[in-house]
Amino acid sequence: MNTDGKKNIYNTFAGVASALGYSEIHGTIIAALLPKKKPVSLDEISKMTGYSLSSISLSIDLLELLGIARKIKNTGDRKIYVQLEGDVIEVLKTVFLLKIKKSIASVESDMRKIKFESADAETREIIKKLDYELARFKKYVDKLAKVKV
Repeated sequence: MNTDGKKNIYNTFAGVASALGYSEIHGTIIAALLPKKKPVSLDEISKMTGYSLSSISLSIDLLELLGIARKIKNTGDRKIYVQLEGDVIEVLKTVFLLKIKKSIASVESDMRKIKFESADAETREIIKKLDYELARFKKYVDKLAKVKV
């Protein structure tokens, strides 16, 4: 694949990672690992992506926590290798849903605080309507979580 094509693919994955609230490097690493059939060394990933070894290593730690990648050490070899784990789309769906649920929880917390602190009837009415819509949204998110990829 030519350099421009590879760069476009890396940029696309970087944009997806960024849209989900993660660093572009995470998407770039996924794009670099996706076509590989065997584990790839950190050095190789660094060369493929242009990111430093320390940035790659740190970013892979997060990808490992999310269940997207796994670090591998071979006996007698000092290098660390990485490979993608499981279904990337399924993992991205899970990450996306976790982000949404975290946002919902934050909004609910803010609304409880406002409801508790406010004696204003108009504000209480607005909160009541928002509570209703938020409950509808939560049901929608729960249904999305059940969709098979």
